[in-house]
Amino acid sequence: MDFADIIFTLFIVVVAIVSLLSNLLVLLCFVQSTEIRRQVPGIFIMNLSFCNILITLLNMPSTLVGIVRNHQPFGDCLCHTVSFLETFLTANTMLSMAALSIDRWIAVVFPLSYSSKMRYKDAVIMMCYSWLHSLTFSLIALLFSWVDYSHIYASCTLHLSEESDRIKFTIFTVVFHASSFMLSLLILCFTYLKVLKVARFHCKRIDVITMQTLFLLVDIHPSVKQRCLVEQKRRKQRATKKISIFIGSFIICFAPYVITRLTELLPFVGINRHWGIVSKCLTYSKAASDPFAYSLLRLQYKKVLVTVVNRLLRRDLYPSSGHNSSLDTENDYSLQRIS
Repeated sequence: MDFADIIFTLFIVVVAIVSLLSNLLVLLCFVQSTEIRRQVPGIFIMNLSFCNILITLLNMPSTLVGIVRNHQPFGDCLCHTVSFLETFLTANTMLSMAALSIDRWIAVVFPLSYSSKMRYKDAVIMMCYSWLHSLTFSLIALLFSWVDYSHIYASCTLHLSEESDRIKFTIFTVVFHASSFMLSLLILCFTYLKVLKVARFHCKRIDVITMQTLFLLVDIHPSVKQRCLVEQKRRKQRATKKISIFIGSFIICFAPYVITRLTELLPFVGINRHWGIVSKCLTYSKAASDPFAYSLLRLQYKKVLVTVVNRLLRRDLYPSSGHNSSLDTENDYSLQRIS
């Protein structure tokens, strides 16, 4: 093992620990909170966390062993199984994020008709499509024996074994990434930019009211006026920051790997092994960041975790009346602006 392999090993170990603990906390919140289970986004978040846990337990150790040993980590049967699951879980996580963005778009842009446009049954149908979509591509790869160990990524993943199948494999890879990564990215950009537009509209309304109030209160202390202006500036940046995190993390974590896989299809292009492992590690980092981006940093999940901890310590800091919750992070922002 060279120095780069040691860094990759430590990175995967840290990411795996953070990913496993954080995603288990999300599932714990889902189990403990009736309110979260009742909400439509809870289905998407549960599916996303479930896939991330499987990636952490199956795919990350496979890559870790592949880096340490510098060859196929398991036998052919187990490696093919891990490769099958890698294709399935990667596509499923991408589509789950797209489903979450659609839910938030409907909740923010059409708040009055949200309950009729996004029902529990609709969410289940969307998740069924996600599973069917992912399963279809995984089975095709398995049937054509395109699941094997790749030295470039030190992982059991999609891999072309016979040169005679290059054209078929190229078509499959392009369609797979176009219908998984590109489709999800387009949905994320469309929905979150619509959410941002609504959020900015409500910010402008509040800014007008704030400025009118400050103008009428001529005797207000300068420090209070300054705090109002600072909060006004923060309010404008808050929605942009959150949406940038959702879209930016998706692109940073998945785009390098997808571009590398597509570049690899060119017969005259060679991929550096270290870069291949870096792109793979970036996809794994998404499993560790998703719980914080989509759930654990929300007040509703924080309250559930505090309640669980206090229950374990035999304390009760919160009243038994339940937890107020919102549909999601952007929903909280826009609905607060409306109120």
